[in-house]
Order: sequence, then C-alpha cells, then structure tokens
Amino acid sequence: MLRPVTDRVEAELRARLPHAAFRPLEPRHLEEPRGRWRTADALLVAPATAEEVAEVVRVAGAERVPLVPYGGGTGLVGGQIAIAGPRPILLSLERMTAIRSVHPEEGVLVAEAGAILETVQAAAAAAGLLFPLSLASGGSARIGGLLATNAGGVGVLRYGNARDLCLGVEAVLPDGSVHRGLRRLRKDNTGYDLKNLLIGAEGTLGVITAAALRLHPRPAAEGAALIVVSSPEAALKLLALARGRMAEGVSAFELIGGQGLRFLAETMPEVRRPFDPAPDWCVLIDVGLAQGLDPAAALEDLFAEAFESGLATDGVIARSEAQRAAFWHVRETIPEANRRIGSVSSHDISVPLSAIPAFIDRADAALAEIGDLRINCFGHVGDGNLHYNVFPAPGRSRDDYEHLRPAIKAAVHDLVHEMGGSVSAEHGVGRLKVADLERYGDPAKLAAMRAIKAALDPAGIMNPGAVLRVAAGGAPDPA
Repeated sequence: MLRPVTDRVEAELRARLPHAAFRPLEPRHLEEPRGRWRTADALLVAPATAEEVAEVVRVAGAERVPLVPYGGGTGLVGGQIAIAGPRPILLSLERMTAIRSVHPEEGVLVAEAGAILETVQAAAAAAGLLFPLSLASGGSARIGGLLATNAGGVGVLRYGNARDLCLGVEAVLPDGSVHRGLRRLRKDNTGYDLKNLLIGAEGTLGVITAAALRLHPRPAAEGAALIVVSSPEAALKLLALARGRMAEGVSAFELIGGQGLRFLAETMPEVRRPFDPAPDWCVLIDVGLAQGLDPAAALEDLFAEAFESGLATDGVIARSEAQRAAFWHVRETIPEANRRIGSVSSHDISVPLSAIPAFIDRADAALAEIGDLRINCFGHVGDGNLHYNVFPAPGRSRDDYEHLRPAIKAAVHDLVHEMGGSVSAEHGVGRLKVADLERYGDPAKLAAMRAIKAALDPAGIMNPGAVLRVAAGGAPDPA
C-alpha cells in the first residue's frame, strides 16, 4: 500500500539532502499544459546530483511513498501529474542542467537530464555539430523528459526519435542504485539494453539523470519550401518525389491542413501566413544538403516537376534563412492556435504512410456523423505521425461537446487500430492513455511490461498510474 509524504518523511529527506533541494511548489507543477488535470499537492524535491536522486528514491522506497519525476512539464498525456493516490514526492530535475562534456571527434555530447533542449542544441552548434531533436517546446522541455517519453518532433524522418539519438544513460533505479551507463559507444552487445528499456518508460522504471547524446554533422546548406497540394495522397507522392531527388537530404516533411491556417488567422493574426485564402492542404519541406549543392535550386526543380505532374498547384521557396524561419514559425504556432481555440479531443496517432489518405477520409466521415465539429489535421506526415485534433463549431466552446468526447476518441482510435496504427505516436501514454493501451495493446507485450515493472519496482513507487494501471494496493496491477 502506497503512503503519502508525511512530516517525518520530509524530515528524513531534509536530513539527507542540502537545503537548496527544497523549494515551494509553483502553479506549473500542479497542472499539465492542456489544463485538463491538476494535482492537489506534492512535496517538491530538486536534487542536484545522481547521488541525491538516489537518496530520494531510497527514502521513497523505504517509506512506500509515490515518486513522480518532473522535467519541463511540457508533456501532453499527464505523465508528470499525479492525479490520484497519496500525496507524492515530485522529483524535479531543474537543478541538474550541466553539459558535462562534448566530444566533437566522436559526435557525442553528455548532458544532465535537466538540461533544456535549446541549451543542448546550442552546445552542439558551438562544437560545429547538430543535435537534431526539434519540437515546439524546445525552450522548456528537458532532456530527461524527452528521453522518458521517447519524443519525436519534426526531424524524425531524417534523424529518428529521441531513442535513436541516445547512446547511453545514467539513471537511478527503483531500489536506489545508480546505473552508470553513460557509454559513448555505437556498438555494445553486453546483454539486455537497459538504456532502451528506460527510454520511453516515462519514469515508471527509474529516473534518467544524464545521457550521452548522438550529434550529427550540420548540413552545409539548408532550405525550405511551402507547397500547396491537392490532397494528402498528393502530399505522399510529393514526399516520394522529394526523397527520390534528395534522398536523406529531406530533413522534414510536414502536412498542414487549411483549418490550422484558419485557426492562426482567427487567434494570432499577427503571424504572417503564406497563402490567403488558406489552401485545404500544403506541405512544409525542409532540406539540408552537402557543400556545393543549392537547396533553393533543388526545391525549385522539385516544385517544377510536382507542378507538371499535377501534385502541386502553388508554392513559396525560402530565399533566406529568415524566410525559412518564418515558414517554421507558421508550423510551430499551430499548436498554440489550437490551444486558444480549445480542442474537444486531441489525438497523437500514427498509421502506415500509405494509409494516411484513407485514414483522414474515413475519420472525417466518422466524426461528421457524431456532430458539428471542426478538424485540424496536421503533423509529421513524413514518418506517419498525424495530430488529428477535433474542435467546436464556430461560436461554441469545447464544454458544449464534453459529452461527445468519449465517442469522438473511440471513433478515431478504433480506426487507427483497425488500420494497423498506434494511438500514441510521440507523446507517450502517461495517464491519459492507460485505458487505450489496455484496449489496443498486444496482450503479450502488456504481460511482459507488467512483469518488468513488477520485477524492477515491486513496491510500485515509480510514477504510479502512468503507462500501467495501479492495483488497489498501490503495486503494479497484474491484470
């Protein structure tokens, strides 16, 4: 049975940790970004070293107190918010921010888990290299949380997810031991891969405290284009054409629906939009090419062929880095425009690339039967990840549709599952999608996950309720 933090437990922690590890809770610690879930209270502890983290975990284990790791707080599935159960320890990584070392000749950077993504990117750039993980929350998301959720972002098409960008981790396990796994090796076949078990586990199997990150050469020349396409099917054909011409030079390929551009016009008119009126569909293509190659010329040739073949009807090619950044600003402010409108139900899903057009058509038709709704479909179509988000009709609020949320979510997720996709492409499971994992997950995989959780964390103290359901006694639910 899990127990709450008491004055005695707090006193024990204060005896083991320096005064600087204790700080008051702020509103950001109590609510997730979408505002749907809040936690009532917690004891915030911010260790500065892996050994201090280990001390917190040892006390939590001995006292059977729930422990919730907290990175930048940007997660969208409630993994950082304890919404039920005894008052927990909220273990913040905000004091573990050091870039421990950079090894340009190896293409490796070692950072502590509390390092902000933009800080890591800047340190890589100072070494003449690139850390390519890129997402809208880069100014606040922390490396530990990004690894814990196996974050994706816009560069997955070329560089892979967070897991693909990590060579080794240092982590504190549920028994309070420290895994010293900060190896900078590309090849290491010495048994089970604990690193990849911890990455994506959302703090349920341990706390990542540092990571050895893989860096990449910076492309010699970069460019971008916004190209209007007639349909998602045309977008996929354009992707194939682009990769046929530029191979791995295509860094990102983002599908943008017209509804997203109209939401921008409605909520953030100061953001300059590339097309007026907004087309039904356009794509943002970003390329990074080797020295001697001209991205703008390559994109012009791509557009000319796409136009001649009927795939593209209009387009704008960036003529400067400032214009390229402006294109990306449009794409990266769409989530903020969504937030201001207020979604009824948001879905981070993936399906096989060839199934994307059929999924969009069938999902749109299914939701039209449920109610009067607006759909903003956008995302990383180059890797099959769509953000298929549902919004109120004009003049209405999301509260008017609260009774329809379960039906909307079921319609979308049932279709994703039927088409061989995933109901959590890059945001993780957290607490939001525990029931979805149970409903759609492979039974053998779920059984193995529960067995691993029970073996490593038999008391169930590590982020209880995230990813896997908690039994009545507080331990991992074997069901």
